[in-house]
Amino acid sequence: MSTESSAAGPPDRRLLHLSAGALGVVYGDIGTSPLYAIRACFLGEHSVSPSGENVLGVLSLVVWALLVVVTVKYLAIVMRADNEGEGGVLALLALACPEAGATHGTRRILVIVGLFGAALLYGDGMLTPAISVLSAVEGLEVAAPALGPYVVPITVAILVALFATQRVGTEDVASVFGPISLVWFLALAMLGVGGIAAAPEVLAALNPAHGVAFFAHNGPEGFFVLGAVFLVVTGAEALYADLGHFGAGPIRLAWAVVVMPALLLNYLGQGALLLRHGPEIQHPFFALVPPPLLYPVIALATVATIIASQAVISGCFSLTNQAIQLGYCPRLAVRHTSPSEIGQIYVPPVNVILMVAAVALVIGFGRSESLAGAYGVAVSTTMVVTTILFAVVARERWGWSGWLIGPLAGVLLLVDVAFLGANAAKLGAGGWIPVVVALAVFVLMETWDGGRRALARRFALRTIAAGQLIAELRQHPPPRVPGTAVFMSGRDTDVPTALLHNLKHNKVLHQQVLLLTVLAARVPRVPPEHRLDIEDLGDGFQRLRLTYGFMEQPNVPRDLDDPRLAHLRIRIGSTTFFVGRETLIPSEKPGMARWRRRLFAFMHGNAQMAAEYFRLPPNRVVELGQVVQL
Repeated sequence: MSTESSAAGPPDRRLLHLSAGALGVVYGDIGTSPLYAIRACFLGEHSVSPSGENVLGVLSLVVWALLVVVTVKYLAIVMRADNEGEGGVLALLALACPEAGATHGTRRILVIVGLFGAALLYGDGMLTPAISVLSAVEGLEVAAPALGPYVVPITVAILVALFATQRVGTEDVASVFGPISLVWFLALAMLGVGGIAAAPEVLAALNPAHGVAFFAHNGPEGFFVLGAVFLVVTGAEALYADLGHFGAGPIRLAWAVVVMPALLLNYLGQGALLLRHGPEIQHPFFALVPPPLLYPVIALATVATIIASQAVISGCFSLTNQAIQLGYCPRLAVRHTSPSEIGQIYVPPVNVILMVAAVALVIGFGRSESLAGAYGVAVSTTMVVTTILFAVVARERWGWSGWLIGPLAGVLLLVDVAFLGANAAKLGAGGWIPVVVALAVFVLMETWDGGRRALARRFALRTIAAGQLIAELRQHPPPRVPGTAVFMSGRDTDVPTALLHNLKHNKVLHQQVLLLTVLAARVPRVPPEHRLDIEDLGDGFQRLRLTYGFMEQPNVPRDLDDPRLAHLRIRIGSTTFFVGRETLIPSEKPGMARWRRRLFAFMHGNAQMAAEYFRLPPNRVVELGQVVQL
């Protein structure tokens, strides 16, 4: 959701406007962690007893995790690596590997690492709605224990409704995300202050010595508690991924002024109750709430988790669109849900998969503390990938000294790997789920990337250069019929196979022939004035290139209505678009494994039709098919 385009007014007012919007979109995930993070530390799979020294130790780890991971790593360091204003794993991968189609050596390794990091975010997209909404609805058990059996059905109903509304977009309600989130963070802060007032000695947890003593006292068991502590920073990747929507300034301001103080106060407040009452506390967050306010806070928490889930779901849609544009995913139906906000998109297949997975997780695990066992593995691995790619960008693109980037990346990786190692203990308790999901998505992305390049090599052997064809047509000119024909081509040097098939079977040629190639740049957006490239090939042939960024969707008819093409007098309503459509037959040739060839052929056959993806007028499209042995 691009809030930046809607902000107007003086710079200070605009900064506040964007910062308010960031509260809901950027910080929704990390802002709902107080509902389950502390509880997981003392009631989860790898938990410790809520003794005084353990409470202070865990709280110290929570405080310094927020400071080191969120404030230092992401806000101060990683957010510097913006790809023309955009962030996220794939945007960072495009910076680290600026040339498309890297096939060997270090570049190929980086592509594989980056793709796996991106794939892991789909696991997060399944888990975040499940654990956040479930943890909020569980408050009903505190208010009325008799409602316990209805927690899971209510959660499932909320999730189904949330995913069902994705098709209509969030433009009408997005404007209230910020204010509601502000109320939520203020509530977190006030509840935390109330808890701290009852046991001010909890403030000693600000001293990192308590975190060190915690490890010394608990040994290996204390290390594995880091997997639960990590839950307080699981939304940190969203800070970077949403960089292009709000900008670094508003995101940093919202964190420093609202989010970090509210989170720290609430976590310390929960710890204060545990210091006083220990094992008696089963739901530390809801135990902070005065009984008369319990139902309103449950309602507010539920809305906050819906907002957090919406941000993660939208992030998965955006990630899918980036993967399509960068050539790592087949064409899928990407629908715009807002005429004014370019970031508001809806990808139906992704939405269905996320919904089914989230509902299945809620039904299968039943409790938020059980789901916490599956949560964290994906995000901690993605954080390792982000650090690696950032180090490559800083060294090779910015020219940072090895003496600087080495120790810096080393410290960040030390923290990341510690969290990853602790989360690895969750694999048997459900942590394998996001890993399996990520591996499946990674295999699909890698297969599509490899298959697309193999298919391009096959076409390169079967086509000819445009100059050679034009020379042959001069010697043996076919009949020319009035009008304009646009032949779509995946390569901007050769003749489209659709043109060769048209000449072979129809034996005619239009008076004006446009060879059109749609290219994907490894930058987020391409300015309209730089989108079109024109090359006159002579004899009525024109080579056109339209270039789009990985955050954009192609719109060929719109961009053919360019003033620079006025002399060609293109009339979309009377122009014929020729598009090739291939039927792939897997072969036994060396290269890709046969099962991957079959998988690629299946993906290719089920991809969105080119005419629909490029928004060509349906009644002006002619498809010419061919069989290709892959």
